[in-house]
Amino acid sequence: MVSGKFLRIESQALLFPEEDIPPGEEGTDDQREPDFIVMQEEEPKGKAGKPDRAVLLPDRHAPDLFFLIEPVGDLTFKGDMASFEHPIFSLSLKPDLKIRQYEHRGVEVTITPSVKGLANIYDGDILIYLMSHLRRAMNDGRPTEQVIRFTALDFLQSTNRPTGGSGYNALRDGLERLAGTRIGTNIKTGGEEVYHNFSMIDHFTIVREGRTGRMLEVEVKISDWLYRAVDHKEVLTVHRDYFRLRGALERKLYQLARKHCGNQEEWQISFDVCHKKSGTQSSMKEFRRMVREIVEDNERADHFPDYTIEIEGSNIVFRRRKRNKNSARALGSARRPIVSLDTYEKAKAIVPGYDIYALEADWIEMSQQLGQPIKNADGAFLGYCRYRAGKQGKR
Repeated sequence: MVSGKFLRIESQALLFPEEDIPPGEEGTDDQREPDFIVMQEEEPKGKAGKPDRAVLLPDRHAPDLFFLIEPVGDLTFKGDMASFEHPIFSLSLKPDLKIRQYEHRGVEVTITPSVKGLANIYDGDILIYLMSHLRRAMNDGRPTEQVIRFTALDFLQSTNRPTGGSGYNALRDGLERLAGTRIGTNIKTGGEEVYHNFSMIDHFTIVREGRTGRMLEVEVKISDWLYRAVDHKEVLTVHRDYFRLRGALERKLYQLARKHCGNQEEWQISFDVCHKKSGTQSSMKEFRRMVREIVEDNERADHFPDYTIEIEGSNIVFRRRKRNKNSARALGSARRPIVSLDTYEKAKAIVPGYDIYALEADWIEMSQQLGQPIKNADGAFLGYCRYRAGKQGKR
């Protein structure tokens, strides 16, 4: 491994049921398309050829909730504003060897692929995972470094990927594309507007177990540019269901909505500008068709995270969903677990300085989303508070 200081991401693997992985499967040269991806741009044209499947990928790694209701590592996912707003990543899974040039309102971006091709939007999951842990460490006041060490299994489970051979191989290939893709841009980070030329990650190292070849730990050094963006809080919260979106274009539309709509009630973008900002290589006619299908899927399944999406004339319109429409905060008192006054006092001692009632609302909302009954409200809430305070040991 690379010597020196690093930020270690503690694995949350024990929160999940174990999966059986054949020894050495992670190291196979499996070149099949990863099974967590269905590329939006490559779907057959017309409704007749549209696959009959759920619009969201399955939630592969639901936490094992025996007593404590806790999220996946209690991690709030974060993505950087620049890559959400501009076409930094390819929407194609096929090796994309074309140099991309983009300009919009004074922002210039040139993206040069390596022999492995451009980094794609699914490779960006790695950066979201790293930035999320980095930002959390900064919020907690812990020392941080550009070098981050983590377990491959924790990444795969946190981002809703399969933990078989295809998942590990996709992680390795994604790291290679991220390290090889060069980005030249004048996008500001940390208030500085200078021309940068960099790769999103400077280098990475993978450690494998000698006997089985199983991938154990991964060490990544993120770029100065990316670290500065996280340090200056130029990041956006990402809904967990983002990792369940199947299509590349669907993910990019979410990113654009998250960047521009934010907490506004509504935001609209013309098809022409959206076509440009998405980075799609499809024709305008094909792009319109794909957007229509995404809108129709959402009308049927109401699956698009955080926002609704509609087509009005020549514009795509995003409207912010009512916060916690189906969450525990909106539930009547009859369905809310009751926490005693004594428990509130104990909770304040466990997490001094926290808003206890906000923590309670988060805990109830997560339990509702996970669909798990709470048998002992007082004990479960105190357990959640200990977890948030970092005092909960491994079970």
